[in-house]
Amino acid sequence: MRINARLDDSYEEKFLSVQQDEGKNRTIILKEALDQYFLKKLEQKAMTAREKNQKILETVGGIASGSENLSENYKRRLYQELKEKHDID
Repeated sequence: MRINARLDDSYEEKFLSVQQDEGKNRTIILKEALDQYFLKKLEQKAMTAREKNQKILETVGGIASGSENLSENYKRRLYQELKEKHDID
């Protein structure tokens, strides 16, 4: 594939600087830049999936947290919480 691109002065300076510093031709520089861009996008997608999975795990983990005997004394705990909330003696 052949690509024609127009770069403003600042990008031209950056491109020429990389070309001079690295001693690479334009094709190699563009290929490496595309590889880095593609890798960054893949990492972002993986992070997004990882974050979603983390939220699911936190939610599921939250279900199991709390008092071990909550099913046995939930009415008493609810009554106490309501008394505290509404300042009832």
